[in-house]
Amino acid sequence: MKPDTCDDLTRDAFLGGRLHLLQPREGYRAGVDPVLLAASVNARPGQSVLELGCGAGAAALCLATRVHGLDLWGVELQCGYADLARRNATQNDIPFNVVCADLSDLPHPVRGMRFDHVIANPPYFRPGAHSIARDSGRGIALSEQQTPLADWLAVAARRLAPKGYLHMIQRADRLPDMLAGCAGRLGSLEVLPLAARTGRPPGMVILRARKEGRAPFCLHAPCLIHAGERHERDAESYSPEISAVLRQGAALDWPDARAEIRANSTSSKNCYN
Repeated sequence: MKPDTCDDLTRDAFLGGRLHLLQPREGYRAGVDPVLLAASVNARPGQSVLELGCGAGAAALCLATRVHGLDLWGVELQCGYADLARRNATQNDIPFNVVCADLSDLPHPVRGMRFDHVIANPPYFRPGAHSIARDSGRGIALSEQQTPLADWLAVAARRLAPKGYLHMIQRADRLPDMLAGCAGRLGSLEVLPLAARTGRPPGMVILRARKEGRAPFCLHAPCLIHAGERHERDAESYSPEISAVLRQGAALDWPDARAEIRANSTSSKNCYN
């Protein structure tokens, strides 16, 4: 991906205009997923955050727009996107340290650091599972090629400080791979399914995991992206919670896992020990 001129890029508004990002006109372009990922992170001012595969910076910069004063770092394999992430950080006046590197060969100082939060929006498709050209910027962003999903989780676990949190968004059918990758590395696993509408199966999930966490696994009820059972008119139909995230930069509230576990002691719920 080599955006060399203004004609190669678009300038897009996020979070109701609170954030503007340069993105390649052709290639991988951030949509709703990195915004929801950023909204799900329980970061506080002064904490450190590392985004693995930061692209043009959408998730990290959305998070920094909501939570000020973060020590923000990003790693991106494609140097063209890494350059865009730096430009986007500068234009939005957000400090953001971005390095162009492979996750399997992180450079100093990142390799020697520990973070309060690691966030990631890894490629969704296994090798050969999608028709996007392997050598295109979008193909590299969407297709698991050099770095398997298990390696993303292993790197995230190594970079987390004790009691630090990982947040990762992925396709729902990759959930077994995510849980397997956390085994022996991360605990206190929570999964928030994202369903398009009422009555539809979740297409995406957000995983929250904690270094040295020991709480029981919790599968939450789905968060609905759109209101209603079907698209009724030619207009946005986001649910109020999702609209607040996308348009006002609000946090995506996680249900209280402990309350759900207590409720599960007397009735059948979606949380399991």
